[in-house]
Amino acid sequence: MKKSGGIKIVVIGVILAALVVGYYFYLSNKTEKQQEEVVESTQVQIALMRDLEKNYPPTPKEVVKYFNEITMCFYNEKYTDEELELLAEKIQGIYDAQLIANKSQESYLEDLKNDIAEMKSNDRSVSSYQLPASTDVTFFSENGDSCAKLYCTYSIRQGTEMLQSRLVFILRQDENKRWKILGWDLDD
Repeated sequence: MKKSGGIKIVVIGVILAALVVGYYFYLSNKTEKQQEEVVESTQVQIALMRDLEKNYPPTPKEVVKYFNEITMCFYNEKYTDEELELLAEKIQGIYDAQLIANKSQESYLEDLKNDIAEMKSNDRSVSSYQLPASTDVTFFSENGDSCAKLYCTYSIRQGTEMLQSRLVFILRQDENKRWKILGWDLDD
């Protein structure tokens, strides 16, 4: 009798151990499947996810970098009309109030759409951009405002050709000490 009681305990122990091991493998495989189902975000979605209230670029160079990330989305990525409008709003979040005041929202969107259409019709895309070293940012004061000036070089692909374009950006600090793009122009 004692022998059969010991055998029952061993058999029950083996069954319980098998159940624990089986449950462990079930959970392990379930986690792997969930991880495989994660969808990668597009560049447009990444640009739109940035919360400028909590994560505003701290330097003029970082502001222009974010500007370029959105610009690359405008000219190189696929997006919906709604995403285009959201990108336009997001980029305006790093513009100086004076720059935004130059155009109505409708006029800005129309001009942006026309510019994007022109680039695409000429088979152009922004291939890359190059920001200067932090030491190459010029800081100055204008009418009591803290300002910064920096250059950015763009490589633009037109068909099989590569073109270079260099822009000069002027930024100004707002009342919250955030650098905002006041304007840009082609560098001579």
